[in-house]
Amino acid sequence: MLSLLKSMPGAIELGLIYALMALGVYITYRILDFPDLTVEGSFTTGGGIAMILITNGMSPWVATIAAFGGGAAAGAITGLLHTKGKINGLLSGIIMMIALYSINLRIMGKPNVSVYGMDTIFTTSNVLVIVVIVVIVTKLLLDLFLHTDLGLSLRATGDNERMIRSFGSNTDTTKIIGISLSNALVALSGALFAQQSTAADISMGIGVIVVGLASVIIGEAIFGARKVFWATLAVVLGSIVYRIIITIAYRVEWLKASDLKLITAVIVIVALVVPTIQKSFKQKKMARKRSAELLTDPVQRGGGQ
Repeated sequence: MLSLLKSMPGAIELGLIYALMALGVYITYRILDFPDLTVEGSFTTGGGIAMILITNGMSPWVATIAAFGGGAAAGAITGLLHTKGKINGLLSGIIMMIALYSINLRIMGKPNVSVYGMDTIFTTSNVLVIVVIVVIVTKLLLDLFLHTDLGLSLRATGDNERMIRSFGSNTDTTKIIGISLSNALVALSGALFAQQSTAADISMGIGVIVVGLASVIIGEAIFGARKVFWATLAVVLGSIVYRIIITIAYRVEWLKASDLKLITAVIVIVALVVPTIQKSFKQKKMARKRSAELLTDPVQRGGGQ
């Protein structure tokens, strides 16, 4: 138990770092209803850009901002493939994800890059403090953006694209901006993760889409998603809860570190199935209640004339 408590700060740190990636997934998965797999490549892109720039003497903060821009560029290409190239959304993400593997190798020059012993944004301050500040600022800025005219257009495009087009709005541009912002946040998360672990690896982005989806689904299932502010907060908290669950799972004797992906898959399945079962149970309960009312109310039965 003591060792578990000691590992909690680390789990919260990772949960907050991945929360930025989960916010990116939230934009495409929930707001745009766009199945974007680019994130598996842009996460590594963010980490690779940050590591290369830091090893070349660039300020860690400048390197982190550059990583944000690199992710935005990757997302923009995916958006262009889908909107202008008329390629299926899922396929567009897969194509870009595959392309980014080679692009990331070009950026890093080798499969992994280390900045061990060099300055990062976490060198002069506590990791948890910096991550909390970055996540809070990012979340609030995202909330503000989603309440602007462009943000409202983005949300409306995901709800009913045909209706928005009928009003004369350019949904193609809106989609490109949304997918760009999503992957920019994912790359920012990758940059922070790489600096926290002092290394970037070509395979570091494998499976992050599932982590992001798990965070979004868990957050919505536990904390709800009534308004934008609460929805984004639920995603951040969902990411933290996910990492805590993973940390606890590692303490189970018969589970191994190699079971991480399996654990993640099980968590996602449970998070998806439980709300569906609850909804079905409520509908059946309401149907039974309605039937009982019809049996006891002669007017509704048509026999109270």
